[in-house]
Amino acid sequence: MDNFGPSNEQTLAMFERMALIRAMEEQLGEDFKAGRLPGGVHLYIGQEAVAAGVCAHLGDQDWINSTHRGHGHFLAKGGDPKTMMAEIYGHGDGICQGMGGSMHVADLSKGILGANGIVGGGMSLSVGAALAAQMEGAGQVSVGFFGDGASNQGVLMEALNVSSLWKLPLVFICENNGFSEFSPTATVTSGQIADRALPFGIPVEMIDGNDAISVWIAAGLAIEHARAGEGPYFIEAATYRTRGHFEAEAMMITHKYREEEEIELWRGRDPIPRLARHMIENGICDQAAMAVIEARVADQVAEAAAFAQAGEPPDPAVIQGLMFDGQNP
Repeated sequence: MDNFGPSNEQTLAMFERMALIRAMEEQLGEDFKAGRLPGGVHLYIGQEAVAAGVCAHLGDQDWINSTHRGHGHFLAKGGDPKTMMAEIYGHGDGICQGMGGSMHVADLSKGILGANGIVGGGMSLSVGAALAAQMEGAGQVSVGFFGDGASNQGVLMEALNVSSLWKLPLVFICENNGFSEFSPTATVTSGQIADRALPFGIPVEMIDGNDAISVWIAAGLAIEHARAGEGPYFIEAATYRTRGHFEAEAMMITHKYREEEEIELWRGRDPIPRLARHMIENGICDQAAMAVIEARVADQVAEAAAFAQAGEPPDPAVIQGLMFDGQNP
């Protein structure tokens, strides 16, 4: 692996994946406002560099676990946009047959063990996947994505302890986006999150999660470390969600938990135009090539939206069959 950064081709691929995540999330935001979705959605807008930079080093044989804000991880790992969107619509041709919804997208064929509506709920699954990978002995790794809120769950301590003790091929990715739902992280989290891994002898790195190149380099080193049998690695990526905790939050909260000036400051650090500038300044591509990528992404999103909107809810007989093994109660 080149520790000095991705190749031009890898950078372009990462940019396209980030652009796809952003466009899909913006489409879902519009679909929610239009009343086309059966529930709220937790959008990944602003954090795309983390998922894309990490998953660029993973293959279908590697495992990831996600969070309630999991669409970005699903797409970054190679999940199908059409069946993901159909799942969020609650339709039978969704990736989980319409029974998982926005917070539970999964695709085992792509190594996506699933998103999780429970804060920190996927962490123990990441440990189990890492143990299975170690036993398989084929060089697989497990990556657990979690947020700053999940860093205060007891399961993190258990995961750090077991993975260190058994030298599991597990990479912890904490996406510190500054908020635990509606509470600024500083008001509910004591100390530096990355420091939680130090007593267990786990290597730690803190990075700018809005810099796709930095994420790619750090993730590559961490995953290489885990694949080599050297045990777990912990990355804390500082990032920001420019949308709310979820799209329906205005109907639930009456207090203002952040200022518009803060949101605008972070919009100025948006990872997608930041990577675009890097590519142009370094001669990786020009505006015309970028326009081609953006058009290709727009076509994918339009196709996914049409597929989802044309779908139907799951057949009740399928649900009954899953619940009762094909027998009526």
